[in-house]
Amino acid sequence: MELFCSDGVYTAEGAGLEDEQLMLEYAAGDLRAFELLFERWAPRLHAFFRRSLGSAVDADDLLQATFLRVHRARRSFRSGLPLRGWLFTVAARLRIDELRRRHRLANAEEALSWVDEEAQVSSDKQREVERALLVQAALARLAESQRMVIHLHRFERMTFAEIAQVLGTTEGAVRLRAFRAYRRIRSYLEPLLDQDDAA
Repeated sequence: MELFCSDGVYTAEGAGLEDEQLMLEYAAGDLRAFELLFERWAPRLHAFFRRSLGSAVDADDLLQATFLRVHRARRSFRSGLPLRGWLFTVAARLRIDELRRRHRLANAEEALSWVDEEAQVSSDKQREVERALLVQAALARLAESQRMVIHLHRFERMTFAEIAQVLGTTEGAVRLRAFRAYRRIRSYLEPLLDQDDAA
C-alpha cells in the first residue's frame, strides 16, 4: 500500500481502505497505515475520554495509552473483527482503570472541572452553558457501568450489540443499563424540562 502525505492529507489508492484492512497492513509493519488510522480515530477517542473524564490533559494521556496498547496488541487483531469495537474495548478498559485510580470523583462539581476558564461566555450563551453543566452533572451521578453505556450509545452512536461486545456482556444487560440510566437522567433533569415547558 502506498500512501503519500501532503499537509496532513493522505492520498493514493490505499487511502480509501477500510479501517480493518489498514489495521492488518499496520500489523504487517506498514507505519503509514497506522498514521492514517490515527488520523481517523484519534479525534473520536480523544472526545470519548474528554467527555468521560472532563480533562483535555487526561484525555491526551489516555489517548496515548490507547494507541500504545493498540501498537503492542496489533498482531493479535483478527481479520473480520470490526476495528471500532476493538479500539473502544481498549479505550473503555483504560477509562475504567483511570476512574479506579482516581477512586471516582467525590461530587458533581469536580466532575464538571472540564469547563475551561475561557468558557466564561457572553450572557446570551449563559443558558446554553448552564444546560450543558446540568447534563454533565446528571451523567456524573450515574453508576460507572451506566455512564459507560450512555457514552458509547449516545456519543459514539454504537448499537447495544456493539456495546455488549466492547464491555464483554450481553445485549440484554446493556439494554437494561441504558434504560435505567436514561430514566435516572430524566429524573435528574426534571427541573430543566419543567423550565422548557414553561417557556
